Amino acid sequence: MSFINLKDITVSYDGKVDILKKLNIDIEEGKLVSLLGPSGCGKTTTLRVVAGFIQPKNGQFICEKEDYTYIPVHKRNFGLVFQSYALFPHLTVFDNVAFGLKMQKVDKKDIKKAVEEILEVVDLKGYNSRYPKELSGGQRQRVALARALVIKPKLLLLDEPLSNLDAKLRLKMRAEIRKLQQKLGITTIFVTHDQEECFSISDKVAVMNGGLIEQYDTPEEIYTNPSSEFVARFVGFENFIELDKIGDNIYQSKSGAKFITDINDKDTKIKEKLVGTIRPDNIKIIDNESEAENNILEGIVDVRTYLGKEYQYSINTEVGTILVNANNEKIYNQGNEIKLYLPANKLVLV
Repeated sequence: MSFINLKDITVSYDGKVDILKKLNIDIEEGKLVSLLGPSGCGKTTTLRVVAGFIQPKNGQFICEKEDYTYIPVHKRNFGLVFQSYALFPHLTVFDNVAFGLKMQKVDKKDIKKAVEEILEVVDLKGYNSRYPKELSGGQRQRVALARALVIKPKLLLLDEPLSNLDAKLRLKMRAEIRKLQQKLGITTIFVTHDQEECFSISDKVAVMNGGLIEQYDTPEEIYTNPSSEFVARFVGFENFIELDKIGDNIYQSKSGAKFITDINDKDTKIKEKLVGTIRPDNIKIIDNESEAENNILEGIVDVRTYLGKEYQYSINTEVGTILVNANNEKIYNQGNEIKLYLPANKLVLV
């Protein structure tokens, strides 16, 4: 059963152009859901609607079966971590974390106990008297998390909390966030534009585009079976072939090349015209056609790029340029003629 439900949420900043367009999403209790998408897709606006900073033009926000659409921010009891952390520079770690509890007029003894407990949870025991300027980026982030969690919120909202950290620290802190979220069992909405970051910690992901959710599913399903060309491109698919359906699970490109897929047409209601897509890692370079009976393209190597563990080849074929990643066992040079095999179970239709 849904813990959070956004129903037909529409938001417009100028009264003319809608940033969110009848957006709908259901989030189960205790789950971490990420809003993923490029800049301007509406993910932060969605978070601000949930937080209470923005009132939608139309639609409802339901939390625990209660209508929160017009409940003011200070009465929602949601924890929010900003991209900049928004710590008070003149307050100690203890006072930063205790701020929300003081606003709620909690007893001093209870505040002391709650703050010390949450600082231990985020591995900052003994940092009570330090100021933000005396902390590393990761420590400041954990203070912001502690401040959001100490009030025991119904919901935790994270607005790109890792974007100000270096690459190594981002890896560490995203694991810490996931560990904390699972330990506390708190329902969490995480906003990010980083696919790898969001896939690594989310129970479900909502890929957003133009104020709408293009696909809402598990990271695994989105990664392997994108539902649209936009989602496919956003999650790393780089080869796209326009196809016409000519039979059950059989498709043909404009050039006449035929492809078979493992998609069940009847179950998925595939259109007559669509696009086939496949990741560079899933294409195989073969020595002869006897290695595969179907889904073969002939091509000429145009560009070879060294990626460290492997090479990426840009291949000119009858269906256009195809990118292929291959190991270093055999190296192909510009102008070499090669054959490509596109496995039917890796060719996705969008």
